[in-house]
Amino acid sequence: MSRRGDKEDEVRRMLDGPHPQVPADLARRAVTRGGRLLRRRRLARRMLLVVAFAAVVAFAVWAATAQPWRTPPAATTPADGW
Repeated sequence: MSRRGDKEDEVRRMLDGPHPQVPADLARRAVTRGGRLLRRRRLARRMLLVVAFAAVVAFAVWAATAQPWRTPPAATTPADGW
């Protein structure tokens, strides 16, 4: 028999045999862990939004005070040594 046939026979034997015991509280533990992961992801997403909002506000304040779009005044003198 080919290697593939051996694997199929092994899988069939495993499926026909007795199934492993599952802990009685498995569903409760899965729900608890899933809720905890969901809360962590939600907190991380909110913190990322807060940091992004703070960065936008900081950039807006800097741009309003520095006004980088304006050209420097025309009356500037050259540096010393000319």
